[in-house]
Order: sequence, then C-alpha cells, then structure tokens
Amino acid sequence: MFTAFRKLRDRRRLKCVEQINAAEPALQALSDVDLRSASLALRYRARSGESPKRLTPDAFALVREAARRTIGMRHFDVQLLGGLSLVERGLAEMQTGEGKTLTATLPMYLFGLYGRGAHLATVNDYLARRDLDLMRPVYAALGLTSGVVESGTEPAERRKAYAADITYGTAKEFGFDYLRDRLLLRGQDDAGSDLVGRLTGEPDPRRGDKPLQRPPFFMLVDEADSVLIDDAGTPLVIAGAAGEVPAAISARYLFAASQAGMFREEEHYTLKRQEQRVELTFAGRELVRSLPHPPVLSGVGLVTLYEDCERAILVERLYTRDRNYVVRPSEQKHESSICIVDEFTGRIAEGRKWRSGLHQAIEAKERMPITDDGGQAARITVQEFFLRYRHLAGMSGTAQGSAGELRRIYKLRTRQIPTNRPPIRKQLPTMILGTAQARWDAVVAEVREMHAVGRPVLIGTRSIDQSERLSELLRAADLGHEVLNAHHEAREAEIVAQAGERGRITVATNMAGRGTDVRLGPEVHDLGGLHVIITEMHEAARIDRQLIGRSGRQGDPGSYRFVLSLEDDLLQEAFGARRAEKWKRLGLAADPADAQAFARYQRLFRRAQRKIERRRFRRRKQLLAYEKHRHQSALPLGLDPHLDLPG
Repeated sequence: MFTAFRKLRDRRRLKCVEQINAAEPALQALSDVDLRSASLALRYRARSGESPKRLTPDAFALVREAARRTIGMRHFDVQLLGGLSLVERGLAEMQTGEGKTLTATLPMYLFGLYGRGAHLATVNDYLARRDLDLMRPVYAALGLTSGVVESGTEPAERRKAYAADITYGTAKEFGFDYLRDRLLLRGQDDAGSDLVGRLTGEPDPRRGDKPLQRPPFFMLVDEADSVLIDDAGTPLVIAGAAGEVPAAISARYLFAASQAGMFREEEHYTLKRQEQRVELTFAGRELVRSLPHPPVLSGVGLVTLYEDCERAILVERLYTRDRNYVVRPSEQKHESSICIVDEFTGRIAEGRKWRSGLHQAIEAKERMPITDDGGQAARITVQEFFLRYRHLAGMSGTAQGSAGELRRIYKLRTRQIPTNRPPIRKQLPTMILGTAQARWDAVVAEVREMHAVGRPVLIGTRSIDQSERLSELLRAADLGHEVLNAHHEAREAEIVAQAGERGRITVATNMAGRGTDVRLGPEVHDLGGLHVIITEMHEAARIDRQLIGRSGRQGDPGSYRFVLSLEDDLLQEAFGARRAEKWKRLGLAADPADAQAFARYQRLFRRAQRKIERRRFRRRKQLLAYEKHRHQSALPLGLDPHLDLPG
C-alpha cells in the first residue's frame, strides 16, 4: 500500500497513516450524531492541554470520514501524509491538482479544536471564500465554527469570523487587522486617546472596543512561496491621514516628469538596473540647472530637483504601463488611479502603493493628479507577522527551490509529497529565437498546430502588454482565444476552469496562485492533454513550474515547451543592457544547427534566472535586517528609500 511513500524514509508518518486507515471502518459505522460526539470528545482533550501530536491520528480520521459524508471527497493517503507534514511546522510541496484545499482541512480542524483561532491565508479573496464555502460542511459536521475575512467584510462579520474556530482570509487582511489591533492597544495605553483616529485621520469601524484577533496561534499559508517569499519585499503599511498635496510638491513631480525624456543615459545619468536606481552625472545636473523652472519652484533647492529628476527618469525607464502598473478608473471618484500589478501573479495588488515618491512620480508620468501618501501609522514585514504565530505551516506546488530560505527565515522544513498517480507530463525541446517577433511567430505556429488536432493550449506571458500583443497576433491568425490578465480578473475562475476543454486557447499573465484546476474536457485525454507554452522565463524558476504544473494533473497526459527570445528582458535584468546585446549579436550570428551553441544559450538563460533569484534573496535578507534594526533602534519609518522598491 505504501510503495509510493517508501522513498520518503519516514516510518513514523507511515505508521500514523496506517493508524488513520485502521480507524476508518469503525468511524464509517457511526451515525452523524455519534461522529459529532466523537469530535466534541476530541475537542475536550485538546482544551484540556493534550498536544496536537497526540491528537493527530484521531483528528485526521474524523476529518476524512466527515469529508466523505458531507462533500463526497475522501482524503488520499498522500493527502494524509501532507497533512502530517503541516502539523510539524512543515511546508508540504504538493503538485498542482493534488488536492491542497482538501489537505488543508486536516491541520485546520486539528488546531481549530483548541478554540484559539486557526487561520488559513490565501493569495486573494476569491480563493478564501471559495475554499471555505467548499469545506465548511466538513467543519460543521464536526462541531467547529468557521468564517472568512475578505477586503469588503463588514466590521460585525469580521469580528465574528475571527471569533470562529477556523478563519479563512488573505495574508493582507490578516496582517492589516493585526496592525489595527496594535494601534488600538497602543491608543489604550496612551491614556485612552484615540490614537488610531489621530494617525489615520478617521475612526476605524473595524476597531470596536477590543482587538479583533486573538493572540496568534496557528497559521496555514496556501501558495506559501508566493506569500512568504514573493511578498516579503513589501512591508504591510497602514497609511496615516492623507491631506491636500501642496501646489509646489505637485509642480515638482510634474516638472520632473515633463523633462525626463531630455536626459540621455551615460551622458546625463547612469542607470543601476539591479539596484533600481538612477544617478545624475555632472552633465545631468547642469541640464537640470539650465532647464526653465516654473515660478512655483523658485523656493525649491537644487538637491531636491536632482532627486525629483532621478526619480522621474527611473519610472520612465523601468516602470511600464500594463506591465508594472495599470491605470484604473476609481470607484469613488470621477478620476483614475495607479494600481500596481503583482509581477508574480499578474493580479492587481490591491491597497499597495510604491513609497518614497515613486507612486507620485508615476502619477505625474501619466499626467494624473498627485496624491498624498499620508505617511505611515503602522507597518510590519511579512516575516515579522507570520513569525508571531506559535504554529506555522505552508503548502505550495513549487517550494523546493526556496526550501533553504524558508527554513532559515521561517523555520519551515519543506517536504515533497508524492503524487497520487505517477505524472506523465512531457517536456518538448526548448526553442530559442533571435528576436521577440520570431518568438511570437513560432508561438502562433505551435498554437495553430495544436489547435488543429483539438488539444487545449495554455500560453504563459510575463506581462499584460505581452499578453495583449500575443492576443492581437492570434486574432490575426483567426485563432479564437481567451485572455487572463489584470484587465480580465472578473472572469478568472471561469477562464481557468475552461482552459482544458477541447480546442480551447488561453493566454495568461502568470499563473501563480490562480487556484482553479485546469480539468481536461471529454476526449482531450486521448488527444494528449493540455499543452503549455512558456513564452519567457520568469525571474523565479518556481513561477515557471507553477505554469508547467497546470498540465499533467492527477496523472493526466500533458506537455510543455519553452519558447524564448534573445531579446527577453531576463537577460538584460541579469547581465545589463550591454552584455545582453552582445549575447544577442553572437546568437544571431551562430549557426542554427550548432548544437553546442544552442546548449550554451540554454545554460545562459538558466544562469540569468539563478542570478536574479540570488539577488532578490539578498534584498529580502537586507529588508529583514533593516526592519529588525529599525525596531531595535527606534529608527524613523521609511528611513531607507530603496528598500521597498520592487526587484
């Protein structure tokens, strides 16, 4: 029975799985009332102080039986194995389609028995609501209460959700509510003054008389590498009260944005792409001084203008509309706003703003009204927040590449869980083309070939503008398709769920944390399953693996191919513009039949990816060290203007 597990060499877990299986016949003979009574008896043991480790076999057996009765889903043995890893402060790496949502019920129920709050953090509101709605009958059958916290949850419902035994939500909502509670407690210590109201400019209806959350007890992080690694570079910040932006400040940003195009690289400035920084040269500063300044800037110092121009050049060069951000109409005002696009998921990063004037510089670039950031009333890093939980666990389909970082920072040991059925996904030979246009032509040709036999195709792009460009080419080729990016989020679940149907073509900007399985339609299995095309390697290899994992789920057939270009941004970001151009020239001059040259370029792309991964890891370590030092030394908020920059 355990042949698939033996390579894990973990006899203790295998013995626990045997215990759970042995208890199944007796539990199946119980009535629903008796099953609930058994759960209440287990809850009494938990609240009497018995350890989670001792309760695990009985708890898991109850959850498996409750799931079979209520939602018709019985945990596979590999899912039990994944649940056991989560109980022991582990991170379970389970392949896409292996049932992480059902696996999560095991530790959530176990720690929910203690009545101290078991939290599950997902990457977005939709997944939090969907997962709880699906699994709520399991918890209810065992006598536990559950709730969900979303961005639009009303104060009374929010408090009720946190009071439940089990709470689903997003990492962002959990973190911000934690910060609001800290502000409330600080205000109570400050002679009862309304500190939250003074810092944020308005009373917080979520606050109430008491903190919303109980002391952090258990947290299970879904898509853990996305939440714990990708989001770790951006602290959670509650802004202070925003006010009117002085005319001189608005004029500074608008002046710098209007002049940014006059500055030439190397002559007027140096661009440090890896550090996301621009420095004016002597000639550049002379140009700033020679430019005609509006009268409103007469009292502004030259050093300030230099910084404004450097910031404007930076956003002009490195921050691209429909790639790094989108301009979206405001729901409350008759004007538009800048919304950050999460580079790892392709979604809108709700509630986030770039700091240190970058957000305002982009507003000026787009000729929009300049907004006030309001300063910071409270802030915490992702690392600090999750490390406050007494018990922490995570799930992901692609955590092994970040196992070292997860172990060092979060003390989470990554364990690879075997698939329920052997994967039969095929990797097709990588294609490396000289130009971006040649790459797109090759992609369209491959899509046409797959479409002709009826196979569904999923094409991954790194940015919104690339997905829109490919969409135009597919329309020109008379290939009907769907596009999933930050402009089409409302239909996300529908688009992903239908991506496996016969003849379906889907273009998606990243697939990290999309959450919905791509299930194959009738006859597609015999045609070869879903074919995935990766049009550009991501800066993190695990994001590519998340896209690849959409095919071949649960033993289904599938295939994937990388179609790359020597003009890809990855090479510039890793090696700089000059070296990337050199590699491009050499590649264009090489013989297409030269196998050694092709292998060399394959290694080049992998090397570029690893270099950027190491660079991002160093930045995350720098941010964590800075935050610790700031807390210890009571440094002013926002001291370092570079630490919150993407990249």
